[in-house]
Amino acid sequence: MLFRRLTRLFQPRRFHTATPSAFHTLCRTGKISLAALLVLALGGCTQDTSWHETDITGALPDLQFTMMRAKDRKAVTAADYRGKVTLLYFGYTFCPDVCPTTMANVARILEKLGNHAKEVRVLFVTVDPNRDTLKVLNQYANAFAPQVDGLRGTPDQLAALARRYRIAYSVTPSPDPAKYEVTHSSAIYVFDKKGTVRLLISSLGTAKPDIKGATADIRRLLDEGGASGPLAWLWRLV
Repeated sequence: MLFRRLTRLFQPRRFHTATPSAFHTLCRTGKISLAALLVLALGGCTQDTSWHETDITGALPDLQFTMMRAKDRKAVTAADYRGKVTLLYFGYTFCPDVCPTTMANVARILEKLGNHAKEVRVLFVTVDPNRDTLKVLNQYANAFAPQVDGLRGTPDQLAALARRYRIAYSVTPSPDPAKYEVTHSSAIYVFDKKGTVRLLISSLGTAKPDIKGATADIRRLLDEGGASGPLAWLWRLV
């Protein structure tokens, strides 16, 4: 059951994008070969059925990265987000459907959190840095919520972060905008205040997002200190 669910979660979405306003272009689902790797990584994980979203506590390393933050053009690391519940999402601003749908639903969750939303940060990591300049990325992030930070890295920084969390993505540039193709996984990782990976949210890019359940889970993380246990401790050594 867990294998089938994770295989579906980590199928990347493939898009053909033309212009910055290409939110109405059609998209089709691609296949992913890295889902099996994620299942292996989750082999030692035990699920807590009291969560609404998928519990992956300790199954992957703590949050770690170095990238440029679009809003202040500052190099930031995971340490800048310690003390916040952090959502990590990979996408791009030209994305025609899944990215804006996902981010709009994230904004709905932040709104439901009320004053507690200030304790949450959403990291929108572009997989298409060639087109997503810092200016474009900042405008995109601001369109959803002040808690959203657009992040842009070098090719090596992006590849390292994606590899760390088993994220599949690819970019096929083309001088013809209609043939410029981007593929990426669409799930959201949620990290607690200590930077430990806790949850995988998969429904926010779909037609039936579980806004209520995701909000409840994030509120629960806000009320606790952080994860413990052998797996969480082990990944802190990575």
